[in-house]
Amino acid sequence: MKKNEATRKLVIEQLRKTPIVEAACQKAGISRMAYYRWKEDDKEFAKQAEEAILDGHKLVNDLAESQLIGAVKDRNLPAIMYWLRNHHPGYANKLKIEHSIEDETLTPEQEAVVREALRLAALNPAELTNSNQEQYEGNNNPGAHGSDDQGQASPSGDN
Repeated sequence: MKKNEATRKLVIEQLRKTPIVEAACQKAGISRMAYYRWKEDDKEFAKQAEEAILDGHKLVNDLAESQLIGAVKDRNLPAIMYWLRNHHPGYANKLKIEHSIEDETLTPEQEAVVREALRLAALNPAELTNSNQEQYEGNNNPGAHGSDDQGQASPSGDN
């Protein structure tokens, strides 16, 4: 059992250096299946492994940033542009949206659609199903629920 514990510690150490499970398992001489079985069976090991991977990511980020700064110092134009775009607000990518609204008045049809959408949005799924069923039955049987006609004018003007 002591060998197993030493191997687990080695895996954790390797994950801190290189946050890649496959690489850590190879260095420790175990399979990925064993690693994932340990994570499943041992919550403390799982917690340590996740923390080690986060530490490893921070290390890699530090290394990458160090390389980037070195490239900036070497006057590497793409590196300079990348640094400025991501660290200086004057060089950041910008999205400009222009739009003007001429008339905000809704037509009666648009108002009806908005009201129905708001009504449906307020319903829970069960009510929505019942509401759709009632609406379906109402559309197929116009006299089924009485007349709740809104009195829209016909094209000829007679109601």
